[in-house]
Amino acid sequence: MPPAAPAAEVKAISGWRQALLWPLGLLVRLWGMTLRFEASPEDLRNWTKKDEPVAIVLWHNRLFLSAEIVRRYRQGRPVYALVSASQDGAWLTAFFAAAGLRTVRGSSSRMGREAATALVDVLRAGHDVGITPDGPRGPCYELKPGALIVTRRTRTPILIVGGEFESAWRLRSWDRFYIPRPFSRVRMRCEQITADQLNDRDAAMALLRDRLVDLNPDRD
Repeated sequence: MPPAAPAAEVKAISGWRQALLWPLGLLVRLWGMTLRFEASPEDLRNWTKKDEPVAIVLWHNRLFLSAEIVRRYRQGRPVYALVSASQDGAWLTAFFAAAGLRTVRGSSSRMGREAATALVDVLRAGHDVGITPDGPRGPCYELKPGALIVTRRTRTPILIVGGEFESAWRLRSWDRFYIPRPFSRVRMRCEQITADQLNDRDAAMALLRDRLVDLNPDRD
């Protein structure tokens, strides 16, 4: 079982509140199915790497793509995202469930010990994890060390996600969140950073940030 914060600390929603999110989750699934993903053969090989657990790393403003990434490329391998134990996290957990994603609950502030332990346990159980290294509050594109803390401890490779949108709306949020227009084209990229490339922490931090920036160009 995935780890969780102590039961007394974990907020949850149920009943009509949870039911409200299912139509939204269904809408996100159907919306994602309309998108025209493009990826090279090399990208596809990385996307479909299933011989060992991986950490899937993407910027927070590309999260709209996460459910569709799992559906198209990671079938048969559950992906767990870290969500806080707060009331906001309870809503996000319910929404992720409606969209077909799984979560572990714990504090993600500054990627503390509780959060790192939760993700380490998931990886050691043989599952994948998803990490937004500039989340949950930013600043946008500022890489925090959480992805490396977890993957260096477990000797887990990283799959870096890239998404370039042909046509998308951008919210006025801290990360300028992307919502691709239905039926639009998305250029999907995926590169692997091996466990051996993570041995030098500073070099790995620079590599991870440089590749994330390069694979996720902003058009505005």
